[in-house]
Amino acid sequence: MTARLRTPTARVCERCDRAERWDDDLEAWQLAEEDGDKLVGNPHCLHEWDINGTFNPVVENGT
Repeated sequence: MTARLRTPTARVCERCDRAERWDDDLEAWQLAEEDGDKLVGNPHCLHEWDINGTFNPVVENGT
């Protein structure tokens, strides 16, 4: 079997609720929007992203 890697496509700061999404065209994180408002959070926060040890980047083919 061949494994493939997947990457996160969204993240949210656990401290200030800043939300970002991955933009494939720009190859960079961009602010997420909700009802036309950018979810900027606190600009002075040292962001603690909600990506932790439960995220498994390895996906087995066929699953």
